[in-house]
Formats: sequence, structure tokens, C-alpha cells
Amino acid sequence: MHDDRTLVEARLRRVLDERIRPAVYPESVPLEVAVWHAPGKPVPVAEGLAADVEPVTVGSRWGAPWGTSWFRVTGTVPEAWAGRTVEAVLDLGFDENMPGFQCEGLVYRPDGTPVKGLNPRNQWVRIGAPVQGGEEVRLHVEAASNPVVMDYRPFTPTPLGDLETAGSDPQYTLTRMDLAVLDETVWHLVTDLEVLGELMAELPVDAPRRWEILRAVERALDAVDLQDVGGTAEQARSRLTDVLAAPAVPSAHRISAVGHAHIDSAWLWPLRETVRKVARTAANMTALLDDEPDFVFAMSQAQQWAWVKEHRPEVWARVKKAVAEGRFVPAGGMWVESDTNMPGSEAMARQFVHGKRFFLDEFGVENDEAWLPDTFGFAAGLPQIIKAAGSRYLLTQKISWSRTNRFPHHTFRWEGIDGTRIFTHFPPVDTYNCSMRGAEIAHAVRNFKDKGAARHSLAPTGWGDGGGGTTREMVAKAARLRDLEGSATVTWETPSAFFAKAEAENPEPPVWVGELYLELHRATLTSQAGTKQGNRRSEHLLREAELWAATAAVRTGFPYPYADLDRIWKTVLLHQFHDILPGSSIAWVHREARATYARVADELGGIIDAAQRALAGEGSVPLLFNAAPHTRSGVPAGGARPAEMSGRTTRAERPDGGHVLDNGLLRVGVDARGLVDSALDLAAGRETIAPGRTGNLLQLHQDLPNMWDAWDVDEFYRNTVTDLTDADEVTPGDDGVTVRIVRTFGASRVTQVLSLPPGEKRLVVDTEVDWHETEKFLKLAFPLDLHTDRYASETQFGHFFRPTHTNTSWEAAKFEACNHRFVHLQEPDWGVAVVNDGTYGHDVTRAVRGDGGTTTTVRVSLLRAPRFPDPETDQGVHRFRHALVPGASIGDAVREGWRVNLPERRLHGAGEVAPLVTVDRDSVVVTAVKLADDGSGDVVVRFHEAHGARARATLTAGFPVAGVEVTDLLERPLADTAPPAVDDGRITVRLRPFELMTLRLKRA
Repeated sequence: MHDDRTLVEARLRRVLDERIRPAVYPESVPLEVAVWHAPGKPVPVAEGLAADVEPVTVGSRWGAPWGTSWFRVTGTVPEAWAGRTVEAVLDLGFDENMPGFQCEGLVYRPDGTPVKGLNPRNQWVRIGAPVQGGEEVRLHVEAASNPVVMDYRPFTPTPLGDLETAGSDPQYTLTRMDLAVLDETVWHLVTDLEVLGELMAELPVDAPRRWEILRAVERALDAVDLQDVGGTAEQARSRLTDVLAAPAVPSAHRISAVGHAHIDSAWLWPLRETVRKVARTAANMTALLDDEPDFVFAMSQAQQWAWVKEHRPEVWARVKKAVAEGRFVPAGGMWVESDTNMPGSEAMARQFVHGKRFFLDEFGVENDEAWLPDTFGFAAGLPQIIKAAGSRYLLTQKISWSRTNRFPHHTFRWEGIDGTRIFTHFPPVDTYNCSMRGAEIAHAVRNFKDKGAARHSLAPTGWGDGGGGTTREMVAKAARLRDLEGSATVTWETPSAFFAKAEAENPEPPVWVGELYLELHRATLTSQAGTKQGNRRSEHLLREAELWAATAAVRTGFPYPYADLDRIWKTVLLHQFHDILPGSSIAWVHREARATYARVADELGGIIDAAQRALAGEGSVPLLFNAAPHTRSGVPAGGARPAEMSGRTTRAERPDGGHVLDNGLLRVGVDARGLVDSALDLAAGRETIAPGRTGNLLQLHQDLPNMWDAWDVDEFYRNTVTDLTDADEVTPGDDGVTVRIVRTFGASRVTQVLSLPPGEKRLVVDTEVDWHETEKFLKLAFPLDLHTDRYASETQFGHFFRPTHTNTSWEAAKFEACNHRFVHLQEPDWGVAVVNDGTYGHDVTRAVRGDGGTTTTVRVSLLRAPRFPDPETDQGVHRFRHALVPGASIGDAVREGWRVNLPERRLHGAGEVAPLVTVDRDSVVVTAVKLADDGSGDVVVRFHEAHGARARATLTAGFPVAGVEVTDLLERPLADTAPPAVDDGRITVRLRPFELMTLRLKRA
């Protein structure tokens, strides 16, 4: 037989495109259209429905950036169409290649009932099936003219990312507003041919199945009368029956399809618009559930559910009904799909607390899985947090984006820093927007790395980001792929059903230990410094507010601000979303975030001040309130008393124009350029700075990644560097015992103050940068005379180690990494810590000198200046605080990290304030002291072992205790854990390295 394969395949493509797809709507009549353009912000539905409209025609331009237009479409079904299926086809000017990144609409009936969303791949609204002739049609469309921020030339700087700079030019052209007959037979023929054509293209050319499909497709095309597609579609379909009925082989890969719409809670649109994206998608999906009995849809992010409840009660009613039926599934159990690298210990825990509690309170549903398909890597402390929240599984897809190394597993157990293991799945389909194309299904089969041990994988299916979710076309394709020879089998299933099957078939999968590092998007640890500092400050203010409010409530009857703290926590958690905290959203998002963090700081400051005043009482005794988990200046953790001052600092000028700072513990030399050329640990007689090198060195790099500007820093940035060694001023500070340095470069200015606090072995570096560079990367370097092949980075509830060398491609790929409050480097008997109050990105490199010694350089990432998606990223004034701590043990690093993030608070009062709880071991760090969320008045204490060693500690309550329970993060007793004994308020616990524990203390 002659090989005519390419001829038939080309014929299929053309006939589908030019004849069969256009015949899906064989008859249409135009609708009458009128519009009202809402001024300013989106308006309530009732106002939009009642607005005065003006006629508009197809072809008209509409929609200023970020505007809202209310279209009214009216018409009459022709009598001749009686008994047929009729739909409104409403094309607002969509580009079908941009679902989720364009204009969108939500359709309402005149009474305000939501119908469904309108999106680039979802432009239809069912009128009737069958319809009555003469039926009047009246629909309203709330259309959002969201501009295309990232188009076919991605990463091009644009002013469209902020309402204040976007202008008012119309963005879209009204393209089609018709009533049309839907020929369902033709629609099904399209799906048959698409499924078979896509499957055929993925089969080997020499596979018999491919040729069987090819001949069946050829026979079907022969049956189509190109001038009467509708009249011959059924005959064409009949010629495909046999190949569509051939069952899959018994060993076929099994895909659990989950309806899904990954909606970024903010990204190339503001939070305001996400509220509406979620409502449109939820309306779409509840409508699809009504039409498709096998379909299951999962939605994550409790915040998004809460938005639907608050802003779209009509949609919420439909959602609740579908949840009760088990087909609209709460997923993930987190408040948002947050970044997991940068959120602090308590914040990461509260993501699960608030997320899971919302689903429990609203639906009685508890999630077993963490659902984070798009998060930019996963911190090594996360498995313990997932387990402590009562969950068992993790799903993500993002690691498949890694640029250097391919992850070796798709299903595995992920082990965290404390030894906790979580059953984890990476969907081999390699997308969280699966559309059931044959290429996607075949890729999942070929790509699946656990063949032989397992054969289940998951496919999140649907358009995200306001693209409308799963479409009826995807559902139709899945139905044909349920049991089809040559393909994986596809079944709609909930995430929990998938994980149960996957774990049952592969109970002992491979184990991956440590962080899940994404070899991409490393610059998200630095972009938008103001957002990151706002997050860090908010986390520590929340700690203080809970600590002092709980202490005051127990001691003085102070009214504990349950509702305020709950609301503020949710605000902070929202802003940890994986495109807000990482700095990868438009200017509008970060402008609002900075304002929100300022409001949060004011409000929490008020709570802290009120609680501390209640505790202090009236008096003139100078009190220092210590919110850190370690004693400071003689003040116990969580208490207040007069500070104990010790030591003094001196400053002397050097002959070379430099300065020497000395406090008896540390002697620091500062040269005439303001660079630190010596940091001598006096007790150890040990120099910190590497020979011939200087610390406090600002370094400036060119920084234009190949793509993903705000997200990425590519390793070649290191090829060019400018050391900022020229100083405009190096002078004594105003207090006489500090050194002030001023530098200018480009259009920017840096002012630094170097200080040695009395009685403390740390050099504090306060840096103010008035930043006006573009496409530059600013680092602060400390070259250390220290030999080590690894270093510690703080993460949630502990720390973990990364290598300082680049032996393998996995190690070399970690050229920019995340830490929380400290990094720590250690020789067996001496170490150094670098601590910070709000930066996350850093790098550590090592070199061997001519004298045989090793220089290990720690560089803190301060600022970047990408131009997309925010052209003005980080322009303006920023303030940072870092400290170099010579001679530091890991315990010193932990303590100093807390110290720099929790400044002292001073107040006059009647006398000492005893801590509400104390712990007798420094390695056991209390991260939260609060009242139980249920309003019972119980005191909740959360703590962990922070040094990486076993610990036995006694927690002592400063109030009468009637009983104690060990709980999960949601403050529920752990059924399999015996409560520790209470002896006169003393509770002894034993912790393994990095173990997290939550105790609930019942007040007598």
C-alpha cells in the first residue's frame, strides 16, 4: 500500500478548520446590543443591571484598561428554529490563544441570577435545548476590559500594569453578538475527529493502531458532504464508531482528571479583579457540573472561596449545593497557594490553619492534600507543617520547570528536616492547565518516571487565571479517552481518590530528602523588596500582638482581639500568595501591598501598645518588653523588666583615615573607603574577614535574564560586577561610636551606619538605598576566613544545609537560594552568622587562596530593578538591617536572627511583667503564645527544637493549669499522643531534632 499518511492528516486539518468547525453553528441572527461603561470601580450587580444603556454595534471599540462595561443583549428566537438547540455566541473581542489574560465576562439573567462566564475558549450561553420559536432573549454581561499585560512579545515593559498609568484607550473590539443554532451532531463529530487525530499523531508511525485510525478518519471525511456538513455528520460519525470503541490495553497508564482552574490570587491583575475571576469561573463550573454527570471540579485557596461567599452570594449558593453533592471539591487546605520559601514558621502554619478551618466550618470537609501546582519551590521544613495540619499529601507541577536537572520521580515520599515524610505527586502531564489534547496525554505517559512501580497520575484540567476552568470540549474528549486503545485511560476523580489509589499501588515509593529547589525563578527572593519587608515585619508584629494580648488577657482581663487578629492574619497570608510575596505581580498589586502592610503595622502596633500598657500599669519604672524567645538585656523571653546594661563601645580613628570600633568582645576595622577589613573575635583571637579582602562590600551586577524578568536571575549575571568602593563620606556617626558611610553610583545613593552594640558580639550594618537603577542587581558581600563545605540556612521551624561547592549540576544550580533570618557557617570550633531583618536571597561561594586558606563569601541580595511586569520595580528608598556575628554557634545564629527582627519596646509602668510561659532550654524556641481560636480562653503554645539536636525541656506556665493537650496546628488534640504530665505548672517535653509541638493549656 502506498504511504498516503501525510496526505490524509493534512486533509483532516483543513476540513476540520474550514468546513466542519464552522458548521457547528450553521445558522445565526444578530442580537441587539447596548452598553453602559461603569465609571471607576466595578459596581454591584443590581446597579449594573439597572444602568441606562446606549446602543452599540459589533465592530465597536470598547473597554478602557481595567474598566467594566455592562452589555445588554436582546433578541427573539426565529420561529423556524423551534425544537432545535440554540445558544448565544458572545465574542467580546477575544483572542482564543489567551484564555485568562484578556477581557472576561459574567452573564446574568435580568433578575440578577448568574448564568456562566465568558472567556476566550468559552463564548457560548445556552438559550434552550430544545428552544421555542418566538422566545424572547435578554441577557446582561458584566465585562471586564482587563488589558493584555503579557502579549506575544512577553516581558516588554508596559504602563498597563497600574490603573494610574494605563491610560483610557479602548482595548477591545466587539466581535460577535449572535443567536445561533448549535448542531450537536457536528459538534460531536468535531470532538471525535480531534481526539482521533491527536491520538494518531502521538502513535508510532509503524503502529497498526495508527493506521487503523487513519483509515477510519479517511472514511469519515469521505462521508462528509462539504456543502452539507450537518446533513452528513451522523454518517461520518458512524464510520468512527469502531475505532472509538476499541478498549485500552490492560497495562495502559491511568490518568485521574481533576477539573481545575489555577487562579493566581493576583498577578497581571490586581486583587480586586481576582474576586471577579473566581466568581466567573465558579459560575462556569457549577453550570458544567449540571450538564456533565461524570465531571468533578476542585478549587483551592480558601481565600478565593471566601471572596465568592462575600461578593457573589448567588454563585455561592450554587457552589454550596455542588460541594454537598461531592463534585465541587475544596482542595489544598491553605488560605492561598502561597510561596513556601519565604513565609516564616508561624505564617506557613497559619496558611493551613485558616485554610483548613474555612473548609471545615463551611462544609465539614477536611483536606488531606496540600495543593500547590504553581509555587516556586518548596522549603525543607514544609513536610512537618503539612503533617501537623492533619494532611498527608502534596501535589505540585512546578518543579518540571527546572532548567538544569530533571527531577527523578513523579511519585515519591518527601522527607523534611525533622524526618517527616509526605506522599508527593508531580503530574507528569507537566501542566496545571491540561486541555485533554492528545499530545498532553501522550506526554504524561512517556514522561511518567515511575513505570513498573506505579501507573496512576493526575491531570489538573482546565483553563486558569480567569480562562473559565474546564470546558465542555475537555469533558467530551475525556469521555472518549475513558477507555480508548492507544491512549492512557482518563477518569474524572477527586484529588483524595487519586491519592488513595496512588498510595495503595505504590506504598513504598522513592524518598527525596531536603528542599524541593526550583531551578528557575530565583530572583523572586529579591524582587519588590518593600513587599518582602512588609511581610517579614507583619509576621513579627503578629507574634508580638498575640503574645502580649494573651499575656494581658490572662493577667488583667484584657479583651483578646480574636476577630481583629483573625482578619489581619488572613490579610498577611493573602499577600504571601506566590506572585505577591515573590514580587512577580504588576505595579498595582505591589503599590496596594505596601499600603496594606502600613495599615497592618499601625493596627498591630495599636494592639501591642494597648496590651503592654495593660500589663505595665501606672508607674515610672522603665520597662523593656522582650518579645523574642530568648532572654535579652536580662529581660526574660515574653516578659518585661528594667534592662540590664553592660559594656561600652568605643570608636577610634586610624592613621589611614579609617576607624576602629571596639566593645571588648569584637574589634572591627573600617578602612577609609568604609569597607570592613577586620572583624576580630577577641575571646577566640580569631579574624573573621579573609586576608586581603573586605566586608560590607556592595557589588553591582548587570541583570537582564533571558526571560521572566521579575522572576529570574540567570547565572551569567556574575560575569560582570562592579565593586562599589568609592565613598563620598566616611565619618563618625552622630553618637560618636558608629561609622557613617555615603556612596553614590549611577543615579542612586547608599547611606550606611556600622555599629557595635555594647555587650554584644555583632557588627550591625544599617543600609539605606535610594535606588534608581534599572536592570541591575545589588549585593552586600562578606568574604570570611572560614573553611566549610556546607552552610545552614534558616527555614520554617529549623534550618537545613546547602553545600558551598558545585561538585554536581544539582549543587551548581543553587547559585541563588533562600534563607529566613540567618545563614550560618561553621568550622568545628568556630562559626559565623549573617542575620537580616527582611531579605531572603543570598549566595555562598568558596575559593582557595594562595596561602592555602579558604575564603567563603556570603553575599546578601538587596535589590533588583527588572522592568516587567512593573517597570518601576523597587525605585525609591529602602532600608535594611544586617548583622555579622563572629564566633557564632548555630544557637547564636538563631538568637541573633530573632533579635534583629524583634526590636526592643520600652514603656514606663508599675513594675516587672512575668512571662506567661517560660522554657528552660535555649534550643527550644517558642514561635507562638496565644489564646485558643475557639474563644475558650485556653492558652496555646507552639515551639520547636531549633538547633538540630534532641532536647529535653521544661515549659513552665505563669498561671494555674488544669490540664494540657498536645494538638495539631488547628488546636485539636492528637488522638495518638499522650499528654505530658503537669506538675505545678511545669510540663516536661522531649523533642527530636527540629520537632514541632503545639500544647494547649487549660486554665484552672
